[in-house]
Amino acid sequence: MNNGNCDFSPMKQILKEDIRQVITELQNNLEAMDNENYCLLGNFEKIKENFVYIDMKAATFYLNCYLSPFTDKYPELSVCVQNMSNLRHGGLIVIQREDSLESLIQPGISIGAELTHSLLESIFFPGNPLHDGAVLVSLNQIDSAANVLPLSDRYTGDKKLGTRHRAALGLTERSDALVLVVSEETGRVSFALNGNLYPITTHGSL
Repeated sequence: MNNGNCDFSPMKQILKEDIRQVITELQNNLEAMDNENYCLLGNFEKIKENFVYIDMKAATFYLNCYLSPFTDKYPELSVCVQNMSNLRHGGLIVIQREDSLESLIQPGISIGAELTHSLLESIFFPGNPLHDGAVLVSLNQIDSAANVLPLSDRYTGDKKLGTRHRAALGLTERSDALVLVVSEETGRVSFALNGNLYPITTHGSL
């Protein structure tokens, strides 16, 4: 990945301040433990939520950095996943980077159209014959839809991980592709890279 277009300094400063606030809260809780009448459980829950928020904020920033060298259409992708998240329309979007995916993906239906958020959203609209598979994005185009991805077997015992997420992990375990996933059950958005899943925020720009 080429990070030349990404200035990490502002994000680092924001994350440092967020982390300092969490450290301060932890320190306050450490001191509060001396008071036997004070229950810390609610405070721990708040701190955990803050950690999750920091993680999502960082993932949102890094996603832009991972996408920008390979497609100019990442603002369209941002709008698409936010709209799909709000509607709880499930989706699986593969962004091809340097590795060839030909031997890893079972091909679906050729599209060959310019990437727009409205076209992507229509593909994943419930009831559309193409909505169950993965869309393949190459550069600034939607290459194909209804593609079948290899499934990861790392989390087969985890009922919380659906087929889309296993497919995203499966492809990114075998290639440098980046895969966006929208859960139809929760509306949550995440991306997979190098065999790992990262949750991202859906409010504001990715």
